[in-house]
Amino acid sequence: MILATHVIAQSSIGVESIKLTFDQREKSRLRVKTLGGEELGLQLKVGTMLSHGDKLQLTDGRVIEVIAAEESLHEVRAESATQLARIAYHVGNRHVPLQVNDDHLLMLPDHVLKAMVEGLGGTVREVTRPFQPESGAYGHSHVHHSHDDQGHGGRIHDGLSPRTQER
Repeated sequence: MILATHVIAQSSIGVESIKLTFDQREKSRLRVKTLGGEELGLQLKVGTMLSHGDKLQLTDGRVIEVIAAEESLHEVRAESATQLARIAYHVGNRHVPLQVNDDHLLMLPDHVLKAMVEGLGGTVREVTRPFQPESGAYGHSHVHHSHDDQGHGGRIHDGLSPRTQER
């Protein structure tokens, strides 16, 4: 199987494309199909986070482009920029992926966060769009955004040992 082994300059010309969800773009090992139907393997450096428009070098020398796939999201709006900033602050404190736009936020569906946003006066509607959340203050972000046993949003991966995380 042909592998994509590293990210290269976005200015490189891609000859083929792959559409990946946000969850898939967080994985460093993944089997994918190009839009043309060719099966490839991603074998990237652990911790690599792919973004829309990234280019990947294949072991046969070709270049493929990453396209952010449309996925189900919650669009958050508010009556004012201040209220939207307040909502972004509270959602951000939950360490979940969040895309910040001029007049709205996008987040992965989560019923607990939806209720919190509505409690803060925001409106939430379901949309289908590509998702490109903020990468984090230090240029990267690795967030576990799967739900816990109580159906709550994720927690940030902080590198602590499992024993320390059990507190």
